[in-house]
Amino acid sequence: MAPPPLATDTPETHTPSLSEVHRSVPTHALGLPFWRRLGAFMGPGYLVAVGYMDPGNWATDIAGGSAFGYTLLSVILLSNIMAMVLQALSAKLGIVGGLDLAQACRASYSRPVNLTLWALCELAIVACDLAEVIGTAIALNLLFGLPLVLGIVITAVDVLLILGLQRFGFRKLEAFVIALLAIIAGCFAVQLAFAQPSIAGILDGLIPRAEIITNPAMLYVAIGILGATVMPHNLYLHSSIVQTRAFDRSPAGKREALKMATIDSSVALFLALFINASILILAAATFHSAGRTDVAEIQDAYQLLSPMLGVGVASTLFAVALLASGQNSTVTGTLAGQIVMEGFLNIRLPMWLRRMVTRLLAIVPAAIVAGLYGESGTARLLVLSQVVLSLQLPFAMVPLVQFTGDPARMGPHANRGWLKYAAWAICAVVIALNVTLLWNVFAG
Repeated sequence: MAPPPLATDTPETHTPSLSEVHRSVPTHALGLPFWRRLGAFMGPGYLVAVGYMDPGNWATDIAGGSAFGYTLLSVILLSNIMAMVLQALSAKLGIVGGLDLAQACRASYSRPVNLTLWALCELAIVACDLAEVIGTAIALNLLFGLPLVLGIVITAVDVLLILGLQRFGFRKLEAFVIALLAIIAGCFAVQLAFAQPSIAGILDGLIPRAEIITNPAMLYVAIGILGATVMPHNLYLHSSIVQTRAFDRSPAGKREALKMATIDSSVALFLALFINASILILAAATFHSAGRTDVAEIQDAYQLLSPMLGVGVASTLFAVALLASGQNSTVTGTLAGQIVMEGFLNIRLPMWLRRMVTRLLAIVPAAIVAGLYGESGTARLLVLSQVVLSLQLPFAMVPLVQFTGDPARMGPHANRGWLKYAAWAICAVVIALNVTLLWNVFAG
């Protein structure tokens, strides 16, 4: 059924999404060279891509690579293809519809439905923040020897980093994120050179296998990879931050902006694919090939990398990349939290307060688990947080696909043909995998 019309709650009556930076980045005229026009739109895709390579990915990819070798590479590949489609739709909603996903939900659904969707999205943000907290604390422990509980508490002050970066403008924030992404990619490129993985094994792992569905242990990790790759809050984030560009609002201007935003996010997600695949390949080539199928914790991977590869710097590069990943995810998690609260509830909180509330909701359970169960407990909590993200994903995907497929809302840009069917097929696959997981859990 088509979504209801926007009634009186139209883009014109909404407070602009992320109003403090709305249309703050100038774009170039249509007549200028392609690369200059593209350069003005590059940035939002990389902020989105950060969510596809956060510390939660590390836990699931390490567990998948060490236990099952290269087999789950196909899950990473398919997840990234899904992500490219969904993020393109998210950008379309923001550019053509003039609303972020949370605002579109508030304008179209009843208050009880909106409150439910808001609560589920907040749960997803907390689960993502939990992964960032644990990942950053583990990196601080590995690099500087700080106890896990102390590292978790220290992550509360990263709100100062976010506030400081935003004072210098949105482009500076994007540049900071891209610089950290370059550090992460560089660290893994060097580690892969040390590991010398099997090219034949990699190519074979890119082919999907029925065993992924029939093996409950493999399915659990696969859904964790899916939840860690296709982040539900990223769909809200992208539909908002594409509106930081001051593009021409004419039909031709919107087509141009949509094309550039799609290229931006697709290129950035190729980088995310490289990093996620690198983590799993590194675990498969280093641990699984040596019979160490039990390595599922980031700390164990750090301790074993240097001696097993015979290169002392390998573990340090691994920890540096992890710290960069945690800090990057903090930036985008903060923005997503602001967008979701403002969009669904139409209320604004000071940035530092919104961030502290979200972070405390993640710090408390992480600190308790770290204090009681140590490293093994935090590792299980990391994988569980990613499964929670996957279970929440349909509640963001279905409204997005519904809105962008509505001609009354999107006009000539509404999803048609293969894109329409592919978008709904992605929703069906994610829902089916989640139902299968729940059935396995409750059926024992």
